[in-house]
Amino acid sequence: MAIPITIPKLGQTVEEVVLGPRLVPDGSRVTKGQEVLSIETDKAAFSVEAPTDGYIHFGPFQEGDVVPVHTVVALVGAQDEVFAPTPAEATSAPTETPAPEPAAPAAVATAAAAPTRVFASPRARRLAARKQVALTAVTGTGPGGRIIERDVLAYLARRPRATPVAQRLAAEAGLDLSRVTGTGPGGFITRRDVAQALPPTPVAPIPSAPTVPPAAETPPPAPAALPPEVSRRVPLKGVRGIIAQRMAASVHTTARVTLVMEVDATELVALRERLKARVAAEWGFAPGYNDLLAKIVAASLRRFPYMNARLTEDAIEWLEPINLGMAVDTERGLLVPVIRNADRKSLREFGQEFRALVERARQGKALPDDLTGGTFTITNLGPYEVDAFTPVINLPEAAILGVGRIAPKPVVRDGQIVVRQMLTLSLVFDHRLVDGAPAARFLQDIKNLIEEPYLLLAL
Repeated sequence: MAIPITIPKLGQTVEEVVLGPRLVPDGSRVTKGQEVLSIETDKAAFSVEAPTDGYIHFGPFQEGDVVPVHTVVALVGAQDEVFAPTPAEATSAPTETPAPEPAAPAAVATAAAAPTRVFASPRARRLAARKQVALTAVTGTGPGGRIIERDVLAYLARRPRATPVAQRLAAEAGLDLSRVTGTGPGGFITRRDVAQALPPTPVAPIPSAPTVPPAAETPPPAPAALPPEVSRRVPLKGVRGIIAQRMAASVHTTARVTLVMEVDATELVALRERLKARVAAEWGFAPGYNDLLAKIVAASLRRFPYMNARLTEDAIEWLEPINLGMAVDTERGLLVPVIRNADRKSLREFGQEFRALVERARQGKALPDDLTGGTFTITNLGPYEVDAFTPVINLPEAAILGVGRIAPKPVVRDGQIVVRQMLTLSLVFDHRLVDGAPAARFLQDIKNLIEEPYLLLAL
């Protein structure tokens, strides 16, 4: 019996992945534990292993397709088998129902003339639009039958399996895929199934034309040349496409406010220098500004818990664990390793875990939960000589802290002009969760701890 290969659940918040290149040819022999397929989330790349020895038979998905987790993408079995997972193996497979008889033209016209009003929450509408789901096909379980986000997720779990092309064609035509019988491998709905389910388009009669000899076969057109001002065209897909989608969602769904504050980091710089001299040899690494700032931010989050929060369908949830996301630049793009319970770790423990996470992320070997579950994010562009910037909130978090460079500047102290090590912080927060004054008090607390870091001992 063939054993299915499914997309694993990669962390707490990952619901879909992008298929990468196949690592073995279709139909080739594989061994248990052999890497056969690469997949990507918006944060990292992973490989999927063969569950047993045998011959691999890939499904209809192609590189670049976005598929939900738990989807069966291949089978491992005998050499002469074909991809056809059973309903028990294809966890997202719906119950097969016969396609209904086509409605009479009059009935169709009546239905089109009287559209049904749908009540749905904003988050449900956004998810439905992104997943190309007709809200009229979703049953609402919210107050008064209102459709909420979990109703759309439940519908997606029951939705018939179809290739991405078939899903797009059905959405464009307003066709309910539950009315279409799939004839592809494993019951997948294909482009042909959707085309056959659509009503025929009336074609005006064309006058007969004189018979002419058949023309020579025309070669396919050559790829369109790039405009003269374009040197390279990079398709917006895969990880870059998902990042673009998530960042756009953050910008369009949050009520962003930015607070900028200048901080005297002279004492923080001095503390780091003293720590480097005292503990670098023993710890195996020199504590950096990211380590110190993370400990300071974690302490402030414990004192101001409304900043360690997220927005749900009908409530603001204050979160108990302080899981700090630390933005890191890699060859694959921006990644955010998460240090869980950062406020409970010593500076040494935090630094060791942070460096291990960064190393795995930059090597493309991050574990599924390394990059998920954050409750607050810090992003530091100081090493690139950036003074201040406005970062994008990492949903569903309430805020993100941008850190600029530390640089010597002349400032006035006690009526005298002196040179101090100055730092600019940018706090971007979602005004739906937090008002300006409470957010400012949180940022001010971070400022006080940076200017007098020994106060951490009193917390």
